[in-house]
Amino acid sequence: MTHRSWIHITLCAALACTGLSALAQNYPTKPITMVVPFPPGGVADTVGRPVAEAMSRHLKQSIVVENKGGAGGGIGMAQVAKSKGDGYTVLMSLSSLVVLPEADKILQRTPMFQVNQLKPIARFTADPTVLVVRSDSPWKTYAEFMAYVKSNPGKISFGSSGNYGTMHVPMEQLKAATSTFMLHVPYTGAGPAVLSLLGGQIEALSTGPASVKQHIASGRLRALAHWGDARLASLPTVPSFKELGVPIQYSQWSGMFVPADTPPAVVDSLRQAAKFAAQDPRAVAALTAAGTSFMYQDAPEFERFVQADAKEMSALVTRIGKVD
Repeated sequence: MTHRSWIHITLCAALACTGLSALAQNYPTKPITMVVPFPPGGVADTVGRPVAEAMSRHLKQSIVVENKGGAGGGIGMAQVAKSKGDGYTVLMSLSSLVVLPEADKILQRTPMFQVNQLKPIARFTADPTVLVVRSDSPWKTYAEFMAYVKSNPGKISFGSSGNYGTMHVPMEQLKAATSTFMLHVPYTGAGPAVLSLLGGQIEALSTGPASVKQHIASGRLRALAHWGDARLASLPTVPSFKELGVPIQYSQWSGMFVPADTPPAVVDSLRQAAKFAAQDPRAVAALTAAGTSFMYQDAPEFERFVQADAKEMSALVTRIGKVD
């Protein structure tokens, strides 16, 4: 390589870096798309909309929520994982993000995406899921429900947001812990699954409190138990499975991610906006009304959390094995 060629390459690299730096410093200059990989009405959507509104005020640029359901959230997650890392496409995901690639391996399919294709920005919530039935059902308590399940194998159907999603995994835990069989009916998201429960197409489901609190408060649904380790502030009369002697726990977290190659300066801008949202009175009030609250983690802590959860969920999916 000649000296002139080396100078040319160095100059081009410097200009490219300068261009990226300028782009990051001016970010954002146009609207941002927040992909919620589920239909409206679920936890990711319930958290994502007030967070997007608060972040848009901090960034002084609109954030448009785009619901893109399908494959238990995998379609929307994969879309962001493969997007250009410029900060204009972000993902509001649930904890199924760390499960789906492992599930694809179990099913001998090529994973739609890998977790390392995404960079964590912030965790916003982390709620245990809640077992709910219709209020007009004959089961007033978990004990009554489980007695029926054990006496009638396969007659109870439960809904979910898709195979191996955050509504499916906890029910598989419950089935394994109680040696019971219930029929799994996957939907495209929590919203459609809850509507099917309300409409009588299924008998039960497990989901985050934010998806069902309004229906519990209105008297249409009844919460029988939850997957946490202590009573929930939003549902103080509902026992945990731990209290009931069933050794299972599960947390459904929500968090924001961007493509892994997003420039550090853009990542930092989004981190600051996410931190603002987690402390914003409007966003806090919206989540409180929905039955959840912020359990914020900034990027470094959230990244460690995701890695630990991915390891735990990989072992859990392996135990569950292949499901229909």
